[in-house]
Amino acid sequence: MISQSVNDKRTDLLAAALKLFVQYGFHGTPTSQIAKQAGVANGTLFHYYKTKEDLIVSLYIDIKLRMGQYIEAKAEPHKNPKKNFRNQFIEIVLWSLENKDDFYFIQQFHNSPFAALVPPEEIQMQLNKFCGQIEDAIKLKAIKNRDTDFILSLITSHTYGLTQYLTKAKFDDDKQKKIIKDSFDMLWKMIE
Repeated sequence: MISQSVNDKRTDLLAAALKLFVQYGFHGTPTSQIAKQAGVANGTLFHYYKTKEDLIVSLYIDIKLRMGQYIEAKAEPHKNPKKNFRNQFIEIVLWSLENKDDFYFIQQFHNSPFAALVPPEEIQMQLNKFCGQIEDAIKLKAIKNRDTDFILSLITSHTYGLTQYLTKAKFDDDKQKKIIKDSFDMLWKMIE
């Protein structure tokens, strides 16, 4: 059944775009195919998203927002920076493993020219909280005094690499938990 409300149509378009972009890539997915998959007319797609690029960027922002909300809800905040970082690290990896298409899209997006189209204020909003946590951990001397963007890059790269590894390896839950824990410990030793 085709959704009727504006939010449902947007949701349907984003879901269709995600599925098709992951399967066929950005350039291999025509907007007409996205509209058809979402059960709307091609003109309806352009009513909500002015261009295909706008749709791609909107999908990225939507995924990052949903991921952030998940992390906020799941990762128990802690005063100890190491425990706080560990909780977030674990939840990001678990979210990525549970949402493989979203995770793959984010990687695909980061390695595309579309990443340059994200408004700077959106990037700043996404990074503010985590960069603040990094800066606080530096002030508390819980981690090395290095450039915040550099530390963020190390954490992000480590998280993505681990998720790729776990996705391909398909370990049982106990082995996966151990690898996530060990991986965080290795990351922490690098930045503490």
